Amino acid sequence: MNRIAMGARLMIVSDLDHTMVDHHDAENMSLLRFNALWESNYRHDSLLVFSTGRSPTLYKQLRKEKPMLTPDITIMSVGTEITYGNSMVPDDGWVEVLNQKWDRNIVTDETSKFSELTLQAETEQRPHKVSFYVDRTKAQTVMKELSECLEKRGLDIKIIYSGGMDLDILPQGAGKGQALAYLLKKFKAEGKPPSNTLVCGDSGNDAELFSIPEVYGVMVSNAQEELLQWHAENAKGNPNIIHAKERCAAGIIEAIGHFNLGPNASPRDVADFIECKLENVNPGHEVVRFYLFYERWRRGEIDNCEAYIASLKASCDPTAVFAFPSGVERTLHECIHRLRGCHGDQKGKQFRVWVDSVLSTPTGTSTWQVKFDKWELSGDERYSCVTTIILNAKGSSASDGYTWVNVQQKWLEGFEKKDDSTWFF
Repeated sequence: MNRIAMGARLMIVSDLDHTMVDHHDAENMSLLRFNALWESNYRHDSLLVFSTGRSPTLYKQLRKEKPMLTPDITIMSVGTEITYGNSMVPDDGWVEVLNQKWDRNIVTDETSKFSELTLQAETEQRPHKVSFYVDRTKAQTVMKELSECLEKRGLDIKIIYSGGMDLDILPQGAGKGQALAYLLKKFKAEGKPPSNTLVCGDSGNDAELFSIPEVYGVMVSNAQEELLQWHAENAKGNPNIIHAKERCAAGIIEAIGHFNLGPNASPRDVADFIECKLENVNPGHEVVRFYLFYERWRRGEIDNCEAYIASLKASCDPTAVFAFPSGVERTLHECIHRLRGCHGDQKGKQFRVWVDSVLSTPTGTSTWQVKFDKWELSGDERYSCVTTIILNAKGSSASDGYTWVNVQQKWLEGFEKKDDSTWFF
């Protein structure tokens, strides 16, 4: 919550399904590329906002299925719910805004008179959202008649049709765009507006995001016709909105570069970490780089050569200790020696590693405490450790790199590995 009160360098507001998350990408590579970029370059001073039509139930389900980062803010149920942080603390002020001229009972009463409407699952029915399925050929007629009926009953409502089948009835003040406008107004009132905001979407219920003044926008390459048509009719001449050449999260990375909003080279696109010298290195980048190396080592995607082992040892204090989730302790040099024996043991397998919520705190003039969640996907199993490390700067500037001084891990509840004797880092 303290981070949210800071003025963000960049705020990304992204839809999830078919925008941040590519359901046709079995390896989730574009999402993992974005994750590495965000955690290494943006997490420490920027805000990540997920804006989804999903209810909290389906949103949490998606997070269990895909290697998604933890957002700073979550907008759910087509802009009718705003929550903050990993604990998903609700915004009570937004609830008050939506209560105006809204009566859910009247909505359910009137919609029951339309045989063309099929009620969606109970999980998708929310305090300020009533959701149905409707055939594409009947949608426009139903929307017009339903809008007239509800207006006669004294309600001020909005009907959103998206995906060629989903019909959502919301308070007039709701929606992804209005939720974003509310947040921007809130940040501005506190004197901490983001320096830049990038909105990202693929379908009709994302159109409102692109209507907010002074934001950049990217329609990913796989955007649906309903969004492209809206753009052609309403924002064709707006240079701040682009139709990306890349799909989903890769399109978001493309837009960051197109609008010069900051670095857009994902560490996952770096071929050789030893040869790669970067400016403005930060503790987040150090952590991301190490775990990407670890993933590639076990997948056998880099050579089993002594130079890599020597480089790892040079980055660790000789007395540095790694405390495993079980409580067992080893020196980091011992752990690196063990790593030698597992080169390529995950070759050809579904094995991925990523880090989430990498946040560093200075504890001295050249020392940082870095906390994050380390995730490991092995086949169908996912494991996660809450990890805390201590880093020392090697030289007078961050570009000189860091020395690992201490690593502590404990299992994240619900994602424990029964036997951590095979657990590395």
